[in-house]
Amino acid sequence: MYNQIVGIVASILAAVSMVPQLLKLIKEKDAENVSVVMLLVLLAGLALWAYYGILIKDPIIIISNSFSVCLNVAVLFFTLRYKKAK
Repeated sequence: MYNQIVGIVASILAAVSMVPQLLKLIKEKDAENVSVVMLLVLLAGLALWAYYGILIKDPIIIISNSFSVCLNVAVLFFTLRYKKAK
């Protein structure tokens, strides 16, 4: 049970880690310092983690990483929307 609690807490913290960045993007409408490549690599990793969770049938991994994918898609959307064309 202890192991599961640690996994749940770790998953929640990792899943919400991009919320401050998303809120900052929306508030400031400035994405000049956000790396699109980093977001794409992160999205690929999160999607693979979610798929791995499906393969091993682990709901904690599936839910937390699926949520993270959605959150990071939103960050990517606002990054692309607010990045100034060069």
